[in-house]
Amino acid sequence: MIDLTVDRQTLEKNIRKAAENGIIVPTFSQMRNPETVPASLKERLKKTGLWDLDPVNLFRITWKNEPKESGGLFGGPCFIELPPKLTGVKAKIICLVGKYFPTGCHKVGASFGCLAPRLVTGQFDASAQKAVWPSTGNYCRGGAFNSKLLAVDSVAILPQGMSRERFDWLKTVAAEIIATPGTESNVKEIFDKVHELKAARKDTMIFNQFEEMGNYLWHYNVTGPAIASAFELMGQKHGADLNFAGVCFTSGSAGTLASGDFLKQRYPLSRIAAGEALQCPTILNNGFGSHRIEGIGDKHIPWVHNVKNTDMAIAIDDGDSMALLRLFNEDAGKEYLVKEAGIERERVDSLSLMGISGIANMLCCVKFAKYYELGENDVVATVLTDSVDMYRSRLVELREEEGSYSALKAAGDFAACLKGQRIDNMLELGYRERRRVHNLKYYTWVEQQGRTAEELNDQWYNQERSFAGVQKQADEIDALINEFNRKTGLLKA
Repeated sequence: MIDLTVDRQTLEKNIRKAAENGIIVPTFSQMRNPETVPASLKERLKKTGLWDLDPVNLFRITWKNEPKESGGLFGGPCFIELPPKLTGVKAKIICLVGKYFPTGCHKVGASFGCLAPRLVTGQFDASAQKAVWPSTGNYCRGGAFNSKLLAVDSVAILPQGMSRERFDWLKTVAAEIIATPGTESNVKEIFDKVHELKAARKDTMIFNQFEEMGNYLWHYNVTGPAIASAFELMGQKHGADLNFAGVCFTSGSAGTLASGDFLKQRYPLSRIAAGEALQCPTILNNGFGSHRIEGIGDKHIPWVHNVKNTDMAIAIDDGDSMALLRLFNEDAGKEYLVKEAGIERERVDSLSLMGISGIANMLCCVKFAKYYELGENDVVATVLTDSVDMYRSRLVELREEEGSYSALKAAGDFAACLKGQRIDNMLELGYRERRRVHNLKYYTWVEQQGRTAEELNDQWYNQERSFAGVQKQADEIDALINEFNRKTGLLKA
């Protein structure tokens, strides 16, 4: 459960600071249904760029932004449907688009879900403390952005091997940047740095996405309903009685998997599949290793992962994701897809909305559809966490390593890395397998991170005190946010 104990003295300080800086905090309800955002704020958004460091952009933390770089308002969920000519499966695969969040990634939502409850309870002192964002990539970008909009100093922690685009942008918003050894798989090194900061600096508060239930709560309350809305729109578009078969997400911090909990409650026959890199198959077989699917930290099971409700593990070869990054974005690759594969130009152009982890998510959906032999009336959903804009430097590196991209290379990548996906490296999780994966949390969270065995057991045996309980907290947090905004006087003004 998220602690909502109120510190009145610090809360009053946070309210004064918000009033001085013109900060109005959005509710979970408004992020889920942005059409309810006050008209005065919508007028401000019409004059504001998507990435502008303006507090009004807090109200663009939603899947329902117009796909515009500036001045956009809200509509239905922003998503794309992938054609069978591309995926090679009959099932309909839909992908929510993360590019049109501020920062170009949906992690700005997860980080808000972690920071907002502590801000409006006064547990975090916005005047005296720095918000620390440990991350394997986009989460620290979202956290630093939200901190800036909320007039809070931030510390971004991420592996030194992450893409140059992330570091270049962070320099413009974060008060401090700490690069830890390694790449996506080196989560332990990030946790070690967090312990060091805790011991050395009392002016910091850690917002650990792998542990913070605000991450889970945001996806359950915002991402889940957005996917449900997209599915309903698919039914209207195709004029058919469609079946929601399930969701597939690379695990990362496991926050996005919370949307599957929401969707299973709405569509009880659907399934939740957790993806990971084949080079680091922690869920699949307790494995370890390094890989190149940026943003999905592994070698551990996140505290916020509701393993008891997860139905399948799917491992994706990172080489397939990197090859398809080139196929979808190199001129020769796009021409091949149009002229030889027969995919409409508009559809091919939309593939740039996939970053490396988004491609991995799509491949999970393909394998999922093949495994369960899904038909044309079945729908599988995922999210595109970010776009190719976060990986332009990776494309340059791949050209330098592998040479220029050709139609011949495109044909090979399309056949082997996409159409050639098989149903290997997949595992249906029964009770015993789920229990095995859940037990892996002990080694990270109890032995290393200070959680108790009782808390771990609650996640399995008493979900009303863990995941099911958290699901019900959005309304309580929204009430605190509304009271916070009322006391600043800004909405009334």
